[in-house]
Amino acid sequence: MQPNLLNDLAKKAYQKKDYIQAAALFNQAADGYRQSQDPMLEAEMKNNQSVALLQGGEAQASLEAVKGTDLTFGKAGDLKRQGMALANQGAALQALKKKDEAARCYVDSAELLKRTGEMDLRAEVLKSMASLQISHGQFTDAVMSMQEGLIEVKQPSFKQKLLKKLLFLRLWR
Repeated sequence: MQPNLLNDLAKKAYQKKDYIQAAALFNQAADGYRQSQDPMLEAEMKNNQSVALLQGGEAQASLEAVKGTDLTFGKAGDLKRQGMALANQGAALQALKKKDEAARCYVDSAELLKRTGEMDLRAEVLKSMASLQISHGQFTDAVMSMQEGLIEVKQPSFKQKLLKKLLFLRLWR
């Protein structure tokens, strides 16, 4: 089956919350793109597989799927997808309770996304960083991460606007 069709099937399985099936289909699509010598699409499918595996509760497999994809995107100069790959690695590492490694991935991801102007994606990464910090009792650092992520969002949602105000009030108490 063609990799693009496998990708479509994987997306449908993911939407149905059949994460393990979606992961298997994304992996097959990645194999197809590898055979057709398209490393960028292969890396993208491995990232999608990683997200599906993490949603399916398979953190170690998620990490294995995404490892190295950031390097593929970096070699091609695709900083946005490199940043997203690092964020996916961070999420898998966080689920595996590897705090320091996860934090490094989140910091590197946030920096790359800032360089590309992807502030909404960067805000999501910093939100994940804040979650990691909260889980380790670093409440002040978590507030700073959330505020940093929200400060540059161009068109914040109602929820983001509210959170910005709450974080601002929290810092001035």
